[in-house]
Amino acid sequence: MSDAIISIRNLTKAFPGVIAVDNVSLDIRPNEFFALLGPSGCGKTTLLRMIAGLEMPTSGEILLDGQDVAQVPPNKRPVNMVFQSYAVFPHMTVAENVAYGLKVTGVPKAEIGPRVEEALAMAQLGALAQRKPDQLSGGQRQRVALARALIKRPKVLLLDEPLSALDAKLRDQMRLELTRLQHSVGITFIIVTHDQDEALSMANRIAVMEAGKVAQVATPAELYENPASRFVADFIGQVNLFEGKVAAQDAAGVTVAIDKLGEIRVPQTGVTAREVAVMVRPEKLVLSRNEPVGRAIALNGTVRDIAYFGDFSHVFVTLPSGLEITADIRNEARLAEASLRVGEGVWISWRPEDSLILQS
Repeated sequence: MSDAIISIRNLTKAFPGVIAVDNVSLDIRPNEFFALLGPSGCGKTTLLRMIAGLEMPTSGEILLDGQDVAQVPPNKRPVNMVFQSYAVFPHMTVAENVAYGLKVTGVPKAEIGPRVEEALAMAQLGALAQRKPDQLSGGQRQRVALARALIKRPKVLLLDEPLSALDAKLRDQMRLELTRLQHSVGITFIIVTHDQDEALSMANRIAVMEAGKVAQVATPAELYENPASRFVADFIGQVNLFEGKVAAQDAAGVTVAIDKLGEIRVPQTGVTAREVAVMVRPEKLVLSRNEPVGRAIALNGTVRDIAYFGDFSHVFVTLPSGLEITADIRNEARLAEASLRVGEGVWISWRPEDSLILQS
């Protein structure tokens, strides 16, 4: 890819007894907010550390602006890294923390002051310049770490689980701040996270990793609506997955026979596998007390459980066959009584085009 700022080619990292990163190739664009997403142990942090120069590859190439940096030491690469722990110096003020990287690399004193002011302004820390880290909140300490990394004007900023130490509400706030910051500085951000909401809400594109390999690279919407495999579908958001076999196929779609459910017709082409899974997201399903009219897929069942999440609820419906399906309902009125109750009979339905056949 000619316009890539980072091109990773056949990159492998082997440790004794385990291959942490297994023949990975991908391209990351200039000014892109790119996420490496996956469960613990999938290789995403090892991949980030190889880009940073903190781990040396076993084989493969890391091209940064066309130059192979796979064997270049970290201090010689035009990248900087923000660690999960932030690693701010407790004995220094905010301004001194931010200036530290320039001082140790011999930047002239006359240049340091203006660049510190610029970095503090970008991270919205100007009013806190003389405070010590123990006088800051977790979000403010994170912004100090970001400012310290950005002041060196790297081409790429690497972020290793930067929000994991924050509470839920602050994480939501910092997602917006990181996105704003990335837009304002106009450099490439690469974030490692296991949090799907974090990746979906911030990244332009996401690489989902599984067992050292890249399972899929796509935009957040493409990953969510058109996952390439069962693993990606299950890892990104909530999903109903029904295992089945192709019973019939023509130019208009595929009929899949599913144990304990019956046959489902999906308007999808290009299916070559015999054994497949049919996916449907819980928010695509409609629950009703009366049998729906005009919906091609409609099943009756019983509400087994309801999990309340504030703005919506997961409703777990058990079919007479024993198969369980999960649907989402919005909790739209503050004082309304629960629209459904455990033990109540319901119909669950969805449009055939809201199903997706997965072949791997």
